[in-house]
Amino acid sequence: MNDHETTDHGTSTALVPAAGDGHDLLPASMIRDADQFENPGLPPHVHRAADDHPDAAKRAERQVATMFGLSMLATLVFLVSYFAIPDEATFFFPGIGVAKTQNVVLGLSLGFAIFLIGIGAVHWAKTLMSDEEIVEERHLQASTGEQRAKAVAMVTAGVESTQLTRRPVLKYTLGGALGLFALPLGLQVAGSLGPVNVEELKHTIWDPAENGGKPIRLMRDPEMTPIRFDEVTNGSVFHVMPETLQKHIDEGKHVLEAKAKAAVILIRLDPDKIKVQKAKDWGVDGVVAYSKICTHVGCAVGLYEQQTHHLLCPCHQSTFDLTEDCAVIFGPAKRPLPQLKITVDDAGYLVAPEGFHEPVGPSFWERAR
Repeated sequence: MNDHETTDHGTSTALVPAAGDGHDLLPASMIRDADQFENPGLPPHVHRAADDHPDAAKRAERQVATMFGLSMLATLVFLVSYFAIPDEATFFFPGIGVAKTQNVVLGLSLGFAIFLIGIGAVHWAKTLMSDEEIVEERHLQASTGEQRAKAVAMVTAGVESTQLTRRPVLKYTLGGALGLFALPLGLQVAGSLGPVNVEELKHTIWDPAENGGKPIRLMRDPEMTPIRFDEVTNGSVFHVMPETLQKHIDEGKHVLEAKAKAAVILIRLDPDKIKVQKAKDWGVDGVVAYSKICTHVGCAVGLYEQQTHHLLCPCHQSTFDLTEDCAVIFGPAKRPLPQLKITVDDAGYLVAPEGFHEPVGPSFWERAR
């Protein structure tokens, strides 16, 4: 291409190299000196009502203080509800169904508390804090002493622009809202730490006291039908619940909690394979029953390897040896699965004459073998 190009109108336009590799050409008319562009600057500053009218500023202050005050009220509702609302209380929540009253009240009150703090701070910033546009030119990395002093003065001026010194009601209500909001977090931690009752952890609905002191039949889960001893063949596996679970189902009280602690796995193996005498004595001719709740973090141990007589937890691969009274041979679990003592009643059904002698579930520091 030549250094000149003729347009459709017959006029000649000079071409110059464009920035880059020097091969592309641009019309000279498109090249401008940077000084020819004017700095548009900042748009005119628009004053807010609170900047010019003391009444508007006072109104904004009251609005922010009200939000902080309502936040404090919501936090107090949380604190009172934590103790005052019974754990078993429920109500119908539209769109969700039956919900626990305490969970809903705690969630809503805590949510409103932090929400009101947030919108109060936003409203404060938009109506009362400094609203001036500031441009700072770039400078050398190292600042002079004068510049550092200026920076300190700017920070001080920023603090002054919040008007905390002029409007103490904002300072006190914000401090109260943030201070009270920390209490629910600490309350949940403190309220969940104890006291720990290990005997309560040991208690399950396998306790004969749940059945008028009589032995409790082992029932298939989920069919809830009794299991005869002669139905348990060598190598067979049954997922078991106590007969007393039906009472909790009928009453509709603590069903999930009862099932979670009472789940049992029933297995039959060759009695000669069982190496621990206690495990033999608590079983019936090789039929043994153990808690199905892993002692690591409470997953269901439902996998049985018939050849090795190992029970496996699918969550974190803890492995328990049935021939060694369910001792842990692999994985993060720290103690064996608790054994449930079983026998056979006069009608030939498997029953549990006693509850668990050990706490079921995860092995926290306060739980001993």
